[in-house]
Amino acid sequence: MLKTPKFLTRRLKTNLSCTNNLLTRLCCVIKYHPRSSITWDEIFSSLVKTVLRFARMQNQYLDLSIPPADPAFTLMADFEADHHPRKVSLIAGTYRDEYGNPWVLPSVREAKKILSDITHEYSAIAGSPTFINLAKELVFGRSLLSRLEDNAASIQTVSGTGANHLAATFLARHLRPARVLIPAQTWINHKSIWEMAGVPVAEYPYYSLATKTVDFTGMLDTLENIAETSDVVILQACAHNPTGVDLSQAQWMQVADLVRRKNLFVVFDSAYQGFATGDVNGDAWAVRHFAENILLTNKTKMAHPHRGMSMCVAQSFSKNFGLYGERVGALHLVVPPHLSAQGACGELMAIARAEYSNPPQFGSRIVETVLGDSALRAQWERDLETMSSRIRKMRRELRRRLEGETGLDWSRLETETGMFTYTGFDKGQVARLRGEFHVYLLPSGRMSVCGLNESNVQYVAHAISQVLRTNI
Repeated sequence: MLKTPKFLTRRLKTNLSCTNNLLTRLCCVIKYHPRSSITWDEIFSSLVKTVLRFARMQNQYLDLSIPPADPAFTLMADFEADHHPRKVSLIAGTYRDEYGNPWVLPSVREAKKILSDITHEYSAIAGSPTFINLAKELVFGRSLLSRLEDNAASIQTVSGTGANHLAATFLARHLRPARVLIPAQTWINHKSIWEMAGVPVAEYPYYSLATKTVDFTGMLDTLENIAETSDVVILQACAHNPTGVDLSQAQWMQVADLVRRKNLFVVFDSAYQGFATGDVNGDAWAVRHFAENILLTNKTKMAHPHRGMSMCVAQSFSKNFGLYGERVGALHLVVPPHLSAQGACGELMAIARAEYSNPPQFGSRIVETVLGDSALRAQWERDLETMSSRIRKMRRELRRRLEGETGLDWSRLETETGMFTYTGFDKGQVARLRGEFHVYLLPSGRMSVCGLNESNVQYVAHAISQVLRTNI
């Protein structure tokens, strides 16, 4: 009596999910009985081929390792499961009011009343033209936008993540950069998005743990030495995530000069306009300065017809409108005066059509209703000031309590902008805050100041002082 070879037995036992299909195939291939003319070599060969075929199928489609879970969403789930009465979440990049609750902006609440009869038809592939025009005007300003004309093309996206992804996919296909350069400290999704687009990722220094400020010399030196023509540089327009430390206007001007001289392509991530300082125009200064530089490009003096700085702006309305779950965003492409962006707009629409066809419309209708109505626009700007001023207040309070608890200088908390601060805590210190005090931060040490309020700021300051005490 024939016995199945041991290696086949082991393989079958470890692949139970495909055993029935395997046996069915074997019965079709091998119909053995004592008088069969099929030789044992042929039987064995058929067995091996069939098993290997199923092994390849399993390895290709089923035998996948489990990827690491997203640290932020995992921590948020852990926080929800924690029943400690003093627990504090400083994880998520979402605004919270003084009582720790989500806040619907009054301007958004009024816009939703106006939109009570909204239909649910498909949007155009590029999105709502009204929304797109208002989004462009918000980020570039009316005066600058009037001069961009055909040099700017825009498309509605699935929030800021979708805008970044669309930019990466488009540039990987048409610009074909040798690399994309991202800050060493940046939004965690930047790296993932560009890796999925197939573009090698390199880092440039951004934040100095020693000085708790921008490592501007390291940033410029790296961009000068390793960036090549048509490489992509990721820049955050304001309220830098995760550090809260932005470039000064003078520093932005130096970066713009370097980018234009080296013919690099800039992708601005603009996720916090108006939310950083309460001033929509001030928060857009860097983006507008770079766009002005593009307009200054003189085609008659160019040695190459495609030289000249170009850029994309990935714009999100999640933070400044509180529309986190509605996924409202836009991508804007700006090219030099001797080029037209309209062909690129068609390519962006082709990518969007293949990936999601049409952007969601409810959130964008809210945005266009607010920005298109002078009274609601004024209310929205007051809402921005409400949010940004509460964050500034919590920065002041945390600084005061920490300096009282530790005796150290925490003045940087008040010079930073936006909802995040980069504590510089190592993973062990972050684990202690969570394990001993039920204070939750990302493993990187990023803290969301939005999670602080009058009832927990002293507790958080005390917890931090206890964790730091061994180093003081």
